[in-house]
Amino acid sequence: MNRIDLDGRVAIVTGGAQGIGYATAQRLLRSGAKVIVWDIDEALLARSREALQALGPVAALVVELSDDTAVRRAADAAISQWGQVDILINNAGITGGNGTTWELAPEVWRRVIEVNLVAPYLTCRALVPHMIERGYGRIVNIASVAGKEGNPNASHYSASKAGLIALTKSLAKELATKGVIVNAVTPAAAKTAIFETMTQAHIDFMLAKIPMGRFLAVDEAAAMIAWLSSEECSFSTGAVFDLTGGRSTY
Repeated sequence: MNRIDLDGRVAIVTGGAQGIGYATAQRLLRSGAKVIVWDIDEALLARSREALQALGPVAALVVELSDDTAVRRAADAAISQWGQVDILINNAGITGGNGTTWELAPEVWRRVIEVNLVAPYLTCRALVPHMIERGYGRIVNIASVAGKEGNPNASHYSASKAGLIALTKSLAKELATKGVIVNAVTPAAAKTAIFETMTQAHIDFMLAKIPMGRFLAVDEAAAMIAWLSSEECSFSTGAVFDLTGGRSTY
């Protein structure tokens, strides 16, 4: 593993108790960063924090990311405790299960948009002014290839991730002269707990679309996210980095 230099940096990883978020927290810690994990699952968060502590300084907080007040309090607490926040990884997301657009319940559709799109807006809203004030920041939004192509039977998820890509591009242009870099990654499916909310038919559909013939490994995602979180990523902003094993080449 190449060690990316994140010495002295403080990172927040949302949805960091499992999957890509957890692998990213590991990689950031191994690169010298201090990491704050936000997640909604209190029990899983406690176990993850205990395991991550072996790698470096870690804090963990239960946060309902769709709640503006909760996000602001968590952001203020992070800045107060650590003195700064340099990196924000908007990783938390849900699929909302599978179904045709006309069969999905409105409350399910709205919840997916709230968690996958509104929540990253709220975290950016809470932390970007602090980054602007310090003249430095790195924001990485974990979107999806579904946001590029639109997966059938996942219109809510696809729409939320397409929105996150657009949010990335807009915010990056707003911050282009302020020292704050904003990028997105668009993974194909990785074998994580999120698979438990999908039908086998949908999982098979996703695998069939990947030319490499396998799912993404979470460590592969974490490697790209770590570089995008670093000072070395200095002239890419508003970009969408592919993690699809050849499925999407744009």
